Amino acid sequence: MSPQTRFHLRCMRLLEYSLLGQAPDHMDVDREFTVRLDDKNRPEPGLLVIPAEAATGPSQTWHRPEDVVLAVEVVSPDSRERDREVKPRKYAAVGVRHFWPVEQDDDKGLPVVYVYELDPATKAYTVTGIFHDRLKVSVPFDLEIDLTAINRRPGA
Repeated sequence: MSPQTRFHLRCMRLLEYSLLGQAPDHMDVDREFTVRLDDKNRPEPGLLVIPAEAATGPSQTWHRPEDVVLAVEVVSPDSRERDREVKPRKYAAVGVRHFWPVEQDDDKGLPVVYVYELDPATKAYTVTGIFHDRLKVSVPFDLEIDLTAINRRPGA
């Protein structure tokens, strides 16, 4: 595992707290938890949104792909190809409905969120938005995140 950048750490925190704070009560958020695609593939998205009932107990080590409502990957330089090409293809093939790769804007150093939704007919992702400064979506649930808050402490 390569060293984590400050951008990655802060971006993960902002997204995790925002998702936890705004997800409906029947949903939950897990950080860095594997998805068992098959016997040889268990990718670990940065964040997952799942139905609360998909959590089976303290010894659970993975989620089923059909339980993943949203997979979020904060793209790192060392994992760029895997996060941009390999993981989306694998998530789409098993039916993960929403996928958000998040990258660092070169000019401002802020997150840019690419929002993809699965087309069930083609089993491929379609981009439904690219968000700078503010993320506002209505699927998989109503959510609004001030992406410029990446450098602020939670609650500040």
